[in-house]
Amino acid sequence: MTCYPDSYYAASLERNTDYPCLTEHISADICVVGGGYSGLATAITLQEKGYKVVLLEGSKIGFGASGRNGGQLVNSFSRDIDYIEKHYGKITANAMGAMAFEGADIIRDFIKRYNIDCDYKNGGFFAAFTDKQMHELEKKQKLWQHYGNNKLSMIDNNGVSDIVNTNAYVGGLVDEHCGHIHPLKLALGEAEAFTSIGGQIFEQSKVINIEHLQQSDNIKSLVKTAQGCVSAKKVVLAGNAYMGNLEPKLARKSMPCGTQIVTTEVLPTELAQSLIPSQYCVEDMNYKLDYYRITADNRLLFGGGVSYGGGDPESIEKLLKPHMNKIFPAMKDFKIDYAWGGDFLLTMSRLPQLGRIGENVYYTQGYSGHGVNTSHLAGKLLAEAIHGDSSRFDVFANLPHYPFPGGRLFRVPFTMMGAWYYGLRDSLGF
Repeated sequence: MTCYPDSYYAASLERNTDYPCLTEHISADICVVGGGYSGLATAITLQEKGYKVVLLEGSKIGFGASGRNGGQLVNSFSRDIDYIEKHYGKITANAMGAMAFEGADIIRDFIKRYNIDCDYKNGGFFAAFTDKQMHELEKKQKLWQHYGNNKLSMIDNNGVSDIVNTNAYVGGLVDEHCGHIHPLKLALGEAEAFTSIGGQIFEQSKVINIEHLQQSDNIKSLVKTAQGCVSAKKVVLAGNAYMGNLEPKLARKSMPCGTQIVTTEVLPTELAQSLIPSQYCVEDMNYKLDYYRITADNRLLFGGGVSYGGGDPESIEKLLKPHMNKIFPAMKDFKIDYAWGGDFLLTMSRLPQLGRIGENVYYTQGYSGHGVNTSHLAGKLLAEAIHGDSSRFDVFANLPHYPFPGGRLFRVPFTMMGAWYYGLRDSLGF
């Protein structure tokens, strides 16, 4: 039986609901594969629309990236709207821009309607090390305001200490439309919301095969696990970096990447409040960025690093503690209580992949580090498409996606070379 990794999130759960393993043959309108945010958002929205939905999770709800991430509700996509316009045209950019800030609203709506306790706090800060990064943030502010985000304000060097108590930054951008949460509590709260309206969840029920049967004018799919099977009219693949090779076509167009997080011991209340007086979540503007925030019980949670191909370095603490100490020198004498990693899914374009396989299989994957908000948007779009309105879904489905150059053998070294180049630019201040 698979359990949660040894993370702060798992250790700080007040309670945890166990869902049964699938051991029989059942039927549903929709079978969702994957118990992270993508699958949960899709399942909730479809169940609310009146469908009979079954969700299958190979381990535990929120076991993957949804229960391990930094917990930051960051707006837009891994490639921003100006990049999308340059490479895919103004019509596509306008359509995606209109959805760029919706994910956080979907999360807040779930929290409010289903009374989900997930330590939600409002507000975030993009921190700049250099004047060049400040200029980039000024452009981001104008870009996002153009697409409807009016909760933004630039902060110069004199105002940084009111946001985050460090001398590392020259300024930054406040976004009051984002925020932060306890990600595993959010996933488990969404699972409870789904079952409260009639949805079924089965854990420890890894899908090993999907068989499609033609029945007159309709296709029915048999979604098989080791001990059971779901007969469904539609299937949603939402396993992301943890789906493995269940659908090889999707695996070829994506690559798992690891990211790591540490959490300190509980800090004195006065110290915790002084580190980030605003209580915002923070991320810097480097290509290989660091991100951090104060937890509900006054720990400093600090994340960063990327391991291409997935997995973790030999010592997560040795990787991240120097970054933490550089931002907050006072942290050097406080110990790390938890250190863990997890995989997110990277695409060649850095844009999410939504689409169809055949007539009745839908998929979403590849948020490339922007998964908390985008996964919830994707779930809503999949539900809309399955319900009969694919106009917004097709904006993403029509984006071209390509496999990494050199196939599986070379995708990791090629990507590492690019990351090394941009990391060098960050370190030199270019």
